[in-house]
Amino acid sequence: MRPKGAGSASNDCVIDMRRIYMDHAATTPVDREVLKAMEPYFTKKFGNASSLHSFGFEAKKGLETARTQIAKLINAYPSEIVFTSGGTESDNMAIRGTVKEGDHIITSRIEHHAVLNTCSELEKHGVEVTYLPVDSHGLVSPADVEKAFRKNTRLVSIMHANNEIGTIQPIKKIGALCRKNRILFHTDAVQTVGKIPIDVEKMNIDMLSASGHKLYGPKGIGCLYIRNGVRVNPLITGGGHEHGLRSGTENVPGAVGFGKACELAARYMGNEARRLKQLGNTVTRAALEIPDSRLNGHPEKRLPGNINMSFDFIEGESLVLRLDEKGIAVSTGSACSTKSLEPSHVLIAIGLKHMQAHGSLRITLGKDNTRSDIDYLLEALPDVVSSLRKISPFKRKEGGRF
Repeated sequence: MRPKGAGSASNDCVIDMRRIYMDHAATTPVDREVLKAMEPYFTKKFGNASSLHSFGFEAKKGLETARTQIAKLINAYPSEIVFTSGGTESDNMAIRGTVKEGDHIITSRIEHHAVLNTCSELEKHGVEVTYLPVDSHGLVSPADVEKAFRKNTRLVSIMHANNEIGTIQPIKKIGALCRKNRILFHTDAVQTVGKIPIDVEKMNIDMLSASGHKLYGPKGIGCLYIRNGVRVNPLITGGGHEHGLRSGTENVPGAVGFGKACELAARYMGNEARRLKQLGNTVTRAALEIPDSRLNGHPEKRLPGNINMSFDFIEGESLVLRLDEKGIAVSTGSACSTKSLEPSHVLIAIGLKHMQAHGSLRITLGKDNTRSDIDYLLEALPDVVSSLRKISPFKRKEGGRF
């Protein structure tokens, strides 16, 4: 008798396998309501938002509705939302658009490469950059930020929460220091918009980066919030779209989807955050029972459902592949740097040794994950770790550490 899910070829025997996605920090599936909202803008309402006829007006209305939905989620004005292609472009616009040769930037060592590589490139062109350290939990000290201020400090860019370890930064305090000293404050909030509350007024934020595909919206759309009165030089010039800051025909379906995703996030964020925190705590407690394991990041001040673990004596890549064979999709760090053989710069910055950093596993839960999914993961994880350690080339020293 052919097993369920078997292929049609005589030698084929493919058994149905449970597939569980737990890599929501990398990307999220598009919500059905988001997809429904986008669909008319591919077909019936396909006009160019700059056109003066009815098709253009329909597209323009969709674009402005989305701008309002996004602004409402972060307590901004719609006029302060500039659409981009995503978080990377938004980070570049915030940094490259506000600093010039001779200016000074303050950032941290655990920022996304969209910030770090941009700052590194600007250093080649006469911009000074201070890269602040973090503590063992990945927290930036507001006191360190203040100590780093100079007369020529133009911008501070500190992410709201880290994409790898989930640590949430004291953004309100850092923003207040910047406001007091008349220094622009930018935060990469790609991982936090729609997941935890954000109020750009109360948090003293001048610029904020966000991306649609991190909160069940489409890929290829993001935004930069720019506080009214902040001057930003455009990176892309042309027809003067997006208040002259980002020329090019707008991605109307993408913006509509992004806006709808923000509307849904505002509706469900509180309950979902509590549910994901509970599931995440269940994973953490069980995973820490595995010998020679540790939790990376802050135990409390972290994104709900973000779990970053290190398991000694194995490689994270092997762990990810073995779990994938069991139908569980997780990661070993930022999705933007998985092709690199270098250990995570974030884990190195919080004090892990290279070997420990190579043995990291990032589990990021989402709205479709259930307790049943968690049980399946926790049943598989100890066996996978144990089997990999048996064939590991890494030698265990007395005391159980490197």
